[in-house]
Amino acid sequence: MNLDELLKEYSELEMQLADPAVHADQGRARTLGKRYAQLTPIVGTYRELETAREDLTAAKELAREDEAFAEEAAEIETRIPQLEERLKHLLIPRDPNDDKDIIMEIKAGEGGEESALFAGDLLRMYLRYAERIGWKTEIIDSQPSDLGGYKDVTVAIKAKGDDGVWSRLKYEGGVHRVQRVPVTESQGRIHTSAAGVLVYPEAEDVEVQVDPNDLRIDVYRSSGPGGQSVNTTDSAVRITHLPTGVVVSCQNEKSQLQNKESAMRILRARLLAIAQEQADAAAQAERKSQVRTVDRSERVRTYNFPENRISDHRVGFKAYNLDQVLDGELNAVTQALIDAEMAEKLAQHS
Repeated sequence: MNLDELLKEYSELEMQLADPAVHADQGRARTLGKRYAQLTPIVGTYRELETAREDLTAAKELAREDEAFAEEAAEIETRIPQLEERLKHLLIPRDPNDDKDIIMEIKAGEGGEESALFAGDLLRMYLRYAERIGWKTEIIDSQPSDLGGYKDVTVAIKAKGDDGVWSRLKYEGGVHRVQRVPVTESQGRIHTSAAGVLVYPEAEDVEVQVDPNDLRIDVYRSSGPGGQSVNTTDSAVRITHLPTGVVVSCQNEKSQLQNKESAMRILRARLLAIAQEQADAAAQAERKSQVRTVDRSERVRTYNFPENRISDHRVGFKAYNLDQVLDGELNAVTQALIDAEMAEKLAQHS
């Protein structure tokens, strides 16, 4: 969509939002308001740029008669390229999922118990990061390991404002490799293991319609570390989506109904990701960067404890504050990935 079309859409949105009848439907009003908020910075920057261009023309004309206006013209001339650059950034197509919340799965991989402990470290890192920003987190499902880590854990992360979680954490998908002396190692040797992270935008009910006839639902008793039963009733739920073969299990809650609701949330998020992959070749290419098998060779990031170093291999980011990153100070890492994607998009649209 070009700038003229966006300006026209903005004017139409202004008219619609001024109509009291629109606000009778809260869902529609919220959708229109969100789009209006997305377009406001673009329109504001465009208007500021047009005003600056007009002011420059006027200042140059006045400078012919009064030299005092020459300084003003020079100041405006330096501001115009900055506004043009800002507008160029704003006009880059947004990821349509950027304002969505996410569901994240963290899975232990190679490395046995040490990998499960590292999966627990990653979970804590994301929970602390969310806490720093003011996001809300909810553990939907988990399979703890014997030493206190996680074989598999699923967490929902929700934003409170318009800035979605996906916009900052979509880059976390992939294999995360750790290098450290594990607590399970008696010889004190550095060990390498890996955990996988999968990130999905959380789907709203209206986005993914699931036919109950397409589901096979099995119930069973939930189990804890070592396989011991932690519940005397069949409260754990496994849902199989027959058309796609996607299987989701949940056992965190004591209620079968709550586990079913949690499993459906995860299922809808996975089905939305599949639908978007099929509809959008770019999304498919991006999803390939996420973990398929938790194989150390597919790593996106390395956490080196002896050197206190974190390295993101996709953008060449490196820092020596691993302890702080694991305590939730992820901003520098995520910003490096955001900046790299922005630079790539600018290159494509220049």
